[in-house]
Amino acid sequence: MNSKLRILITGFGPFPGAPYNPTQPLVARLLRLRRPALGDVELCGHIFPVTYKAVDRELPELLAKHRPQALLMFGLASRTPYVRIETRARNAVTTLWPDADHTRVRKGSIAGSAGAMAFGPHTAKLLRAAAGTGVDARASRDAGSYLCNYLSWRAIEATCGDSGPRLAAFVHVPPLARDGTRQRKDAHRVTLEELVDAGEAMLLEMVRLARRAALAND
Repeated sequence: MNSKLRILITGFGPFPGAPYNPTQPLVARLLRLRRPALGDVELCGHIFPVTYKAVDRELPELLAKHRPQALLMFGLASRTPYVRIETRARNAVTTLWPDADHTRVRKGSIAGSAGAMAFGPHTAKLLRAAAGTGVDARASRDAGSYLCNYLSWRAIEATCGDSGPRLAAFVHVPPLARDGTRQRKDAHRVTLEELVDAGEAMLLEMVRLARRAALAND
């Protein structure tokens, strides 16, 4: 490969009901990683505002600017105590909950009558990578119907284009205390350090998979 492999890592900002979003410090920590396996990798990061307009505007801009070979996205699942590796995006969007701009969509689908779109078999490898760090990680077939699912849908669409990333993945993380530590009463909660370890393992696996895909296309 003549140029660096590029991986875009994204998270989300706060949204109604979640004034602290742990994907922000998680993405920041992953971007600071220095590992031999990342020596030929350019890591790019972005935090999306939790709005439909922001995703529709900023995702194409990011893909055009960075031209990443892989996209690793994180979002908050406020009622799930474990890490969820999403395997697909559903053609669904909630008409009940407004986004951070107080925008409420008027129809419950993203793209006509389509069903669901799968990320691909690489999600099983990301799951193994995360679980290998000791964190409670599970596969999920339901990314919800809010911005995480919406971004997932748009990202999978992008992988279908000639100039888009070859791989995309979305990972839901559980809520954390603001200091990222585990309180005694939350003995089974995931800490920020554990999330960073799992995120690093998934990132390294995405690098390996993206490098293999790039070599296959040469």
